[in-house]
Amino acid sequence: MGYPAFDELFSKGHFMWLLAAAGSAVFAGVTSILAKCGIRRTDPDVATAIRTIVVLAFAWLMSAVVGSAGQVGSISANSLLFLGLSGFSTGASWICYFRALSEGDVNKVVPIDKCSTVLTVILAIVLFGETQGLVVKLVGCVGILVGTFMMLERREQDHDVKGESWRWYAVASAVFAALTSILAKVGIEGVESNLATAVRTCFVLVMAWVVVVMRGKTGQVRGIDSHELLFICLSGVATGASWLCYYYAIQNGVVSVVVPVDKLSIVVAMAFSATVFGERYTRRSLSGLALIVASTLAMAIFR
Repeated sequence: MGYPAFDELFSKGHFMWLLAAAGSAVFAGVTSILAKCGIRRTDPDVATAIRTIVVLAFAWLMSAVVGSAGQVGSISANSLLFLGLSGFSTGASWICYFRALSEGDVNKVVPIDKCSTVLTVILAIVLFGETQGLVVKLVGCVGILVGTFMMLERREQDHDVKGESWRWYAVASAVFAALTSILAKVGIEGVESNLATAVRTCFVLVMAWVVVVMRGKTGQVRGIDSHELLFICLSGVATGASWLCYYYAIQNGVVSVVVPVDKLSIVVAMAFSATVFGERYTRRSLSGLALIVASTLAMAIFR
């Protein structure tokens, strides 16, 4: 006798967008590590602007491959508005996120950023009426928050952490990331997911470079170390791949399920941070990670 939730979960239609959400998580986790390697000496605002160029090129290439690039003129004004707002929100999230990464440890910044899951789920319930499995979703949100708190224990830092401002940048990143998902869900309605990704990336690019110009950092572009530039570009490719998977999942799936699955990128990011940067984890932080993963999986399955 099958369990309805599992039967529905692994039906062909649901499996595809869940697989896309999982792919988004993997690429997003890799992005964090590649980006961290690219901003050791490079200003994070400059790095964000450069990697956005790579993401834009990748997104339009994929849009051309699937044959949707020529459909730009058919996008409604409403969709364009919300895709633009989503893009600007993404730009703000990136700027805050990579500033936080440049000043703090990956194993602290990523958990806070992933708290955007909770805000997104709540907004999806309120705005889109995604109340199926409401109790599980709310319990899952509590589990994610508790797990995050456990991972933010006070202890000796693994690296030279610059003050406490990284915390506020990480929190701001989470808020803007949550708004990104909600705005994108509205804007992507009726628009092919690859094309929607390419269009919204145009807005991200504008915002990223406006920040660089306003802060007088354009002169730093030429002085970027070639080694770090390589990692910045690779992080851009990983971001592009993550976005293509993510917005396909958002368009075809349930936001309050897609977002938690996508945030499992924390597992990838922390595994690499331990391997690449030697960042250490205690039993408490690992228990917190396990709680976040268990809560996320429960929200995806029992809905």
